[in-house]
Amino acid sequence: MDKWLDNPWFLRGVALVLAFMLFASVPNTNLNKSGNINVPSNENTEVLTDVPVNSYYDTENLVVTGVPETVNVTISGPRNIVQQAKALRDFEVYVDLTKLEMGEHQIQINIKEISDRLTVTIDPSNITVSIQERITKDYNVEPEFSLGMLAEGFIAGSPTVEPAKVKVTGAKDIIEQISYVKANVNVEEGTRETVRRDASVLVLDKDMNKLNVLVEPETVEVSIPVNQSSKTVPVDIVPKGKPPEGVTIESITSDVEEATIVADPEVLKDVKKVRVEIDVSNITENTEVTMPIIISNGVLEVSPQTAKLSIKIKKQDEVTLSNVPLRITGQPEDHEVALVEPKNGEVSLTASGQTDLIESLKPEDFELVIDVSGLEEGEHSVDIQVSAPNDINWSLASEKANVTITKKEA
Repeated sequence: MDKWLDNPWFLRGVALVLAFMLFASVPNTNLNKSGNINVPSNENTEVLTDVPVNSYYDTENLVVTGVPETVNVTISGPRNIVQQAKALRDFEVYVDLTKLEMGEHQIQINIKEISDRLTVTIDPSNITVSIQERITKDYNVEPEFSLGMLAEGFIAGSPTVEPAKVKVTGAKDIIEQISYVKANVNVEEGTRETVRRDASVLVLDKDMNKLNVLVEPETVEVSIPVNQSSKTVPVDIVPKGKPPEGVTIESITSDVEEATIVADPEVLKDVKKVRVEIDVSNITENTEVTMPIIISNGVLEVSPQTAKLSIKIKKQDEVTLSNVPLRITGQPEDHEVALVEPKNGEVSLTASGQTDLIESLKPEDFELVIDVSGLEEGEHSVDIQVSAPNDINWSLASEKANVTITKKEA
């Protein structure tokens, strides 16, 4: 035993065993509650979000879809290196498509220029990309806006777009899906004036889904003429009522012959005229009056709103002529015609008209005739025909004459 104690190698072995036993007896402070080993205090993990992805391919002739704009990158390693990478972001996340042919491919997103002491995870790490021929075509831009936003009684003219055409670039199969190239213009409610707006160009398929293409330019200027829906119509003068006794309305004229009306197009097409109404029942002298121009339902505005009417009258008088002679025509040569009524061959006639005309009337100004042509023998009642001066109204005490026709004796 003493020899073993004197042997240095024996003592070294014993010391090693004691050291292991001592290590095993110390509590393990690196275990967490679940029994897993904690990361040492100088280790760290960070998630970097929205890290851009660069794509390498022939951008002049090809179009690539399926590559995300950004990814999330998780880095783990020494705290100081993790914090430096987080702060500087001096690494690059990329996909290299330069050696791939056109078509669909499953590829991995890579990272470079990052410390090899870091553990890196990219989400997503694998993607499906489509490589297609790059095509550029010119398209006319169709402006689009809501007519319902215009003020009532206003209409939109033909809109113009500047530039009228844009260049659309994209993958061949996407270009073939293009059905509409539109510029949507926001028009404020109640708009009454020409609209000029910059509008983004939208490229859509037949189902109005937005397509992933490049547009040059991305915005265009749209001009939409806005005008009142109006037209010019005649002004109709409508007399109302009956003039006082002894008064004749000679003329009614207006200083406004036409008026401009404003209405929605559907209403406007049915409106042919506007009117001014004048009550003549109290007109006894030449006069001028200003009256409103009346519009029909649906018409929003009229210009001018009033018309000045000039009314000229003629005062009438009346006279009775009791001795107007009655003449017989058409008497057969072999027959005699005798007046039964009126016996004296004269008729009473009442004439009315403008006073200066009435005052100068004489019986001979009127011609009263009965025509017995074709009448057979016997008694007949024959209409009295009257020829009177112009602008004279007349009435007969009796509108018929009674005659007897007899054959002459041989």
